[in-house]
Amino acid sequence: MAEVLEKEDIIINTMASLPPTSTKTTDQPAVKKITAESINCYFGKVHALKNISFAIPEHSVVAIIGPSGCGKSTFLRSINRMHELIPDSRITGKLTLDGDDIYAMDAVVVRKRIGMVFQKPNPFPTMSIFDNVSAGLRMNGMRDKKALAEIVEKSLKQAALWNEVKDSLSKSGISLSGGQQQRLCIARTLAVSPEVILMDEPASALDPISTAKIEELIYELKKDYTIAIVTHNMQQAARVSDYTAFFYMGELIEYDSTKSIFTIPKKKQTEDYITGRFG
Repeated sequence: MAEVLEKEDIIINTMASLPPTSTKTTDQPAVKKITAESINCYFGKVHALKNISFAIPEHSVVAIIGPSGCGKSTFLRSINRMHELIPDSRITGKLTLDGDDIYAMDAVVVRKRIGMVFQKPNPFPTMSIFDNVSAGLRMNGMRDKKALAEIVEKSLKQAALWNEVKDSLSKSGISLSGGQQQRLCIARTLAVSPEVILMDEPASALDPISTAKIEELIYELKKDYTIAIVTHNMQQAARVSDYTAFFYMGELIEYDSTKSIFTIPKKKQTEDYITGRFG
């Protein structure tokens, strides 16, 4: 009886953090933005991902959860072709963006359409705040100072950072706090107008206040972008995502609306993980 009550407390406490409109039900029609079909990833002889198949709906947030080493980050990096940068790695199966094969596209185009935010904030240390945000635009040949300034301002506003840095754009990006640096990296990603944003534990190194700002930002950004986020934080997954994918030992165990995953999971492995019995 005590075990049942403990399980119910964990689920109730987790779901209490859900915004009232943060989840969609899986019976609602949704446009598939990213689709994975039988994805297998290898590092040499290590079979890191095994037959992963599911779709990420447009303008939604999908949380990818699971214990360390289960393939969450590998899957995320396979979406924007970062997996293939690792020596002796390979991938089979099919990943599509709006129905087009991601691995048949030019990799530069893929990484423009699918942005990536990493676990540790990584602003360019020798660049100003302004230059950090405009770096991708300049690399793509934009030189119009007025256009650059407009996009930098828009991107910083989208990243909820403009009011904090508008009077210090010439300062180094690494002069900012950790949470501000992460939002700067998000602004840098937004500046090149991606369609999808991948986030690999974007708040794991941040304090609670900065984490809350990142989560609020994710909730706002899904109006214009499709987002996939890897997280170890069950409460965070419940708060920010519409759908949740549970990975374990390279396999997709369960994928459903976040509300269903955290209240009525279909697989015992999923229930055991979200209630803290393993992982």
